[in-house]
Amino acid sequence: MKKIVLALLSVLMVTGAGASDLIVIQSPHLHTTDSVLVFIPARFESNYAPEYCVECCGKPDPVPALFLLHGWSGCYSNWADKSDLQAVADESGFIIICPDGFYDSWYLNSEDPYKMQWRDFFDKELYPQMMEKYYLDPEKTFITGLSMGGHGAINIFLDDVSRFRAAGSMSGVLDLAYEKGRLGLSELLGPFEPGNKRHAEESAVNRVSRAKDSGKLMLISCGYDDTLFGASRDFCQRCKEEGVPYIEIYSPGVHSWIYWDYALRLHLWYFGRIVRGENLGY
Repeated sequence: MKKIVLALLSVLMVTGAGASDLIVIQSPHLHTTDSVLVFIPARFESNYAPEYCVECCGKPDPVPALFLLHGWSGCYSNWADKSDLQAVADESGFIIICPDGFYDSWYLNSEDPYKMQWRDFFDKELYPQMMEKYYLDPEKTFITGLSMGGHGAINIFLDDVSRFRAAGSMSGVLDLAYEKGRLGLSELLGPFEPGNKRHAEESAVNRVSRAKDSGKLMLISCGYDDTLFGASRDFCQRCKEEGVPYIEIYSPGVHSWIYWDYALRLHLWYFGRIVRGENLGY
């Protein structure tokens, strides 16, 4: 594994074996560092190291990439601990980028400006640095995640749909009202009470119209025995009302890694078809 430390845009590379990078970004928006695990498909590894090859050989053709977000109480290594992400990258041909959303950031900006501003970190640091370092193309770049990360992925996509080709959610908390301020949300957005509109304003279900007329797809999947099944169903109904393209997939499953390991491969299957311009039924 190569370890790469980015402080703003300065880069220190320590070379090593393997097809994965550990990147640590010193972030003024987080007031701490963010560790990012990146898995490069084995057949593309030589395109990305050493970086000086770009000067003599030219920029490589963009490889499809997936930003993959973990759930509540997880960390940057959560997905890699539960799934063989190198095998998934090799099989799908996608670079897989796993940032640290921390225990309960919800991939949001805190109400307190002196606390973690995760969305600003993504917009101003993580996304541009990953796009530059791995020579990514927005038309081949996707984002998805599980539970807290499902909400984060859809919300980040809706912030600026031009940055991604499509987005997904696995068992996502797509309406924050389902948690009623629990799991750190009240600390981020203030108390969950009638006078506070932030929980509704930050809920992906209430921001669907931002994707209207983009023609870009959202892939929403959930186990139908999951306690958050209703959040996915309600979100898809809102997409239908707004005329926003979506694919809705429900199957047996609960809020568990058995489901998410399956769902990750399912999402990549769809994203791969999008990259290749293959039939999606419409």
